[in-house]
Amino acid sequence: MPGPTDKKPAVLPTREDILRFVRESPVPVGKREIAQAFGVKGTDRVQLKQVLRELRSDGALARGTRNELMDPAALPEYLVIEVIGTNRDGDTIARPARWNPDGGEAPPTIYVPAVPGQPAPGPADRLLVTLRRRGKDEYDATIVRRVGSGPRRLLGVFEAEHADRGPGVVRPTDRKLRFEIAIDHGARGGALPNDVVWVEQLGGPLARRGRIVERMGSLDEPRTVSLIAIAANDIPVDFAPEALALAEDAKAAPLGKRLDLRDVPFVTIDGEDARDFDDAVQAQADDAADNPGGWRLMVAIADVAWYVRAGDALDRGARERGNSVYFPDRVVPMLPEALSNGWCSLRPREDRPVLVAEMRIDAAGQLLGHKFHRALIRSAARLTYDRVQTARDGRPDEELAPLMDAVIAPLYGAYVSLLAARKARGTLDLDLPERKVGLDEAGRIAEIGVRQRFDSHRLIEEFMILANVAAAETLEERRMPCMYRVHDKPDGMKMESLRQFLATLDIGLQPGGNVRPKDLQRVLEKAAGKPFERLVNETVLRSQSQAVYSPDNLGHFGLALRRYAHFTSPIRRYADLLVHRALVAGLGLGEGGLDHAEGADFPAIGEQISQAERRAIAAERAAMDRYMAAYMSERVGAEFDGRVTGVTRFGLFVELNDTGANGLVPIKSLGDEYFDHDEPGQALVGRRSRTVWRMGDTVRVRLHEAQIATGSLVFVIMERIGPASKPPGRPGPRRDGKTFRDRQNPRGRPPLPKSHHRR
Repeated sequence: MPGPTDKKPAVLPTREDILRFVRESPVPVGKREIAQAFGVKGTDRVQLKQVLRELRSDGALARGTRNELMDPAALPEYLVIEVIGTNRDGDTIARPARWNPDGGEAPPTIYVPAVPGQPAPGPADRLLVTLRRRGKDEYDATIVRRVGSGPRRLLGVFEAEHADRGPGVVRPTDRKLRFEIAIDHGARGGALPNDVVWVEQLGGPLARRGRIVERMGSLDEPRTVSLIAIAANDIPVDFAPEALALAEDAKAAPLGKRLDLRDVPFVTIDGEDARDFDDAVQAQADDAADNPGGWRLMVAIADVAWYVRAGDALDRGARERGNSVYFPDRVVPMLPEALSNGWCSLRPREDRPVLVAEMRIDAAGQLLGHKFHRALIRSAARLTYDRVQTARDGRPDEELAPLMDAVIAPLYGAYVSLLAARKARGTLDLDLPERKVGLDEAGRIAEIGVRQRFDSHRLIEEFMILANVAAAETLEERRMPCMYRVHDKPDGMKMESLRQFLATLDIGLQPGGNVRPKDLQRVLEKAAGKPFERLVNETVLRSQSQAVYSPDNLGHFGLALRRYAHFTSPIRRYADLLVHRALVAGLGLGEGGLDHAEGADFPAIGEQISQAERRAIAAERAAMDRYMAAYMSERVGAEFDGRVTGVTRFGLFVELNDTGANGLVPIKSLGDEYFDHDEPGQALVGRRSRTVWRMGDTVRVRLHEAQIATGSLVFVIMERIGPASKPPGRPGPRRDGKTFRDRQNPRGRPPLPKSHHRR
């Protein structure tokens, strides 16, 4: 097709040239765009205008909604569409809301991308969109607004016939939805009592009657709780057949031009229950005369870019998922098992293709230089954190004993240097325990404990952080697109709230918006060993910005790093796969590199995978809450020791000491008086008694209720353990100048009854 030119053509473009240009343009065009494309200038524009007028008169061209020219058979730029579902690749597809062609042709396919931060449109949803032509009878849509929807689908638990409620009801699993949906006999869809079901509300979003359209499983089956979290958060589960076929057909990568590192003693160090091993490490003393006490490190990462190519079915599925999602009883992987547990898993004594970050550090842990290779390795051993730490403590097992001097000792030597660098730059080190859940054969929680953290864990973390920094620096040096892992500075208002809270504990934090990680680390050090140590760690964590993926580098506040990217887990994070592709392309390492179109799409991809990460975190947390509620449901009425971990205007959140279970103490159970919420002091203060309940208070509670479907626990405080908190001052004005009483009575009306306030 003729394109733009700086020279005046000998003749005007033909009618066919113009029609082809309009049909093939992905965006609406007018006379100006056509003139520019064909180099029509001066008085020739008059002739072009006449040709365009004739084409419109003949019906060969039509005017769009904004006077642009378009193919009469094409859809207009603005259109109302109706979502009809998803295709086998998981793409949301739609059709024009009104489609009545004379010849009975099939409607064009309209692809509707997900919008970060907004719920995905579902079947029968109607959307006003702008369209961009992708090809013949295919369009990409950009949502302008929603204009209607089909029946609302909710996830809930079915309860059978009840004398007061009729044939049956569904209780939503979302704890924010405090209503029931009545189900008639003919609308049960074969559901049994206690089944987790999808229900359609009939009659609009406020309707309280519906029909069951899908059964997920019985709530009596322990593993159903993960299915609830997966379904409620729209976690993609099934892979497209084409993606599964690509994974099954994968073969061993040839050595080719790869660096042969099969004789280097790499080892993988992971948890006991790990099934895929995507990183291996190796270290040795640097023998260079100019680097006394320095180290040479290598971090080898599975070469996922070799197997997952941009735009193929595996790539489309991985991008939609964004990351793997982990539940107590299962993993929803980003890649099919044939890759994640097969060719992309660095199994011991098997050849595997990798990208290797080779790095030099000095005795103080400073990164002196780095380079990347595409290589082939053969892991010497599959080790675990527990075994490595036990060996380091002087009790190596039979496999580890011969590796201690040549492999384990250099790793720890390099780790000591990296730890010194971490401390020097003032990294924020939050010390929060991680709960470990053990399931029995039936899938029920058998034990709950705290996951131990050893130096072996921290060793791997420091090696991975260094490799991530090297990847980001390399891409910057090569002027390649980089998907940074961005952790912005904390919000100024959050820092002010933190400062006010710390003041109640006699811990100072400088005011202003220039708080550094070192400043917060000093706060943690002042709290170390005190009764409120964990409380301070949690409060500092809540004050932080959320880390996201972005092609715009804002640095990583928590790690005190100017640049940082995720490179080390391409099996389970799509961002890492993008970084691998960028390195392959930027360093000329062969096939599977980043292409220009993919790099240009980094802003949209960053938003998409950040949203997918938040979705995964929400699903994992929801599943754990429901597992915990199931575990605690047999203990209703029992008493436990715990502490207040959250204060809200509607009550207190308490975490139990032995299990880590979290639940709500409703404000109405605290006493027959009105409680003011002191937000800066994170406390509830009784107006009459001046009783204070503050975050960090230790209490004894009775379990009043455990709802498995919603993952909710309700406690009643039996007694306070330890001295009562000192009453703070009355809650002061907000930034808008209004007091708590002003906000409750904005028009000067009398206060509502106490019972209403407590709700």
